[in-house]
Amino acid sequence: MPRASALPKLPKRRADTNKGDFGKVLIVAGSAGMTGAAVLASEAAYRSGAGLVTLACPSSLVPVLSARQTCAVVRPLADSGAGHLAPPAREQVAELSDACSVVAMGPGLGGEPPTVQEVREVVTMVGKPLVLDADALNAFAEHPDLLARGAAPRVLTPHPGELSRLTGAPIADIQKRREAAAKEAASRFLGVVVLKGHKTVVTDGGRTYVNTTGNPGMATGGSGDVLTGVIAALIGQGLSPFDAARLGVYLHGMAGDIAAKSVGETSLMATDILDALPAAFRKHHGR
Repeated sequence: MPRASALPKLPKRRADTNKGDFGKVLIVAGSAGMTGAAVLASEAAYRSGAGLVTLACPSSLVPVLSARQTCAVVRPLADSGAGHLAPPAREQVAELSDACSVVAMGPGLGGEPPTVQEVREVVTMVGKPLVLDADALNAFAEHPDLLARGAAPRVLTPHPGELSRLTGAPIADIQKRREAAAKEAASRFLGVVVLKGHKTVVTDGGRTYVNTTGNPGMATGGSGDVLTGVIAALIGQGLSPFDAARLGVYLHGMAGDIAAKSVGETSLMATDILDALPAAFRKHHGR
């Protein structure tokens, strides 16, 4: 299986660069009780170089997320009345995506039936690159082949349990053949697959990258939300989905390693990974 070449660098910004024009990211995330996932993803996108992040969430969550956000623009989506997406959220997301470079969807969205249906339709309607994580993947568990619909390039970031739900393969089997399982999923779902876990696998069905950074302390709630924001921001700055995914998992793992040196693996939290992203980017770029 072909191995990926050296990790890419981000394009350098000129002194006159308008930051708002350097990667506009739309993040669709959050539901009642899970607003933290939306915050982690949006802040990770900014820490990873996004120029402007728009966080779209069920309308009843706007006051909470606006209070917790100092940089992201918060936009309301149709709400079921209980803090979950409902029709016509799909059309609202599609309209917001017109002004963005990439759409990340899934962290903390929940699995309510109206949300599931809206997520499935967004994948078909949106033409911008997609980063699908967590509940945006779980939305396709009962009809996985729908995940291949639509023309937009996509990055799927499942952990073994989520990939098991999408493919029907037992988790133990996926873990025994991680590279092959990820490659098969990438070919089936027509995208880049990031199979998370020890030695995260990134593949587009042809090229494969196996990550070498990270530690067991990163197996904590919210870590995947941070990764979603990182990958989306890298796509927004011009990297291909495959390059953004492999650089994203590398830097995410490096940030986890930097954080673990400070707080230890036992005490490591997703916010520690978020806080260590600037040091990881500096180290990767040699400055």
